[in-house]
Amino acid sequence: MNKKYKCEICGKTKIISTSDKKVPICCGKPMKQLPLDICIQPSHAEHARSMEHEEPCDDGRSGN
Repeated sequence: MNKKYKCEICGKTKIISTSDKKVPICCGKPMKQLPLDICIQPSHAEHARSMEHEEPCDDGRSGN
């Protein structure tokens, strides 16, 4: 897996391996790590049903 960095001064981006622990330098300053794309982030409660378009489950409280 790779990490993506962006220079806040000139806007250049750089992709490096996660095994490389050094933060890349550009324009004399460390580059800022960009967040992962949502499609490759580990799933968590906020994104568990992001691709499903269904109604909430019937929990039996409606009385019907």
